[in-house]
Amino acid sequence: MDYVFGVEVGMDTNARKNRNGTVMEQTVAGILQQAGLNFQEQVSCSNYPALKAALGADEKRFDFAFSAKGTTYLAETNFYTSGGSKLNEVARAYSELSPIVNAVSGFQFVWITDGIGWNSAKNKLEEAFRVVPHIYNLTTFPLFLDSLKK
Repeated sequence: MDYVFGVEVGMDTNARKNRNGTVMEQTVAGILQQAGLNFQEQVSCSNYPALKAALGADEKRFDFAFSAKGTTYLAETNFYTSGGSKLNEVARAYSELSPIVNAVSGFQFVWITDGIGWNSAKNKLEEAFRVVPHIYNLTTFPLFLDSLKK
């Protein structure tokens, strides 16, 4: 009986896994639609040969790709309801990824993140702001999109 209960709990936990991430992606898709921008979801870097060459063996998939003013923006999204090492690792990974993407002509990396989890990892987010020029939350992202239309 204990084993069955354990499997049930594990299945329920797994069912909730990334629910916040999915909701965040849906929210960002709605913001992009409201802005009137054409966008793609779950875009592989292999769709862009120059970017693929810059990333090398890394087979990166971006949550969104959208274009404005001759630039293709490749976006990653996430939402954190609690703190922990995951936030630190994501901030570190995107701090490494952003300069690589931004060095390829015609591409810019965008990170849209939000959630109270960042309250416990403000220092990592602050470090990322020094390296990732386009970090937004759900309040500032629409303002960024408005600036692209001007």
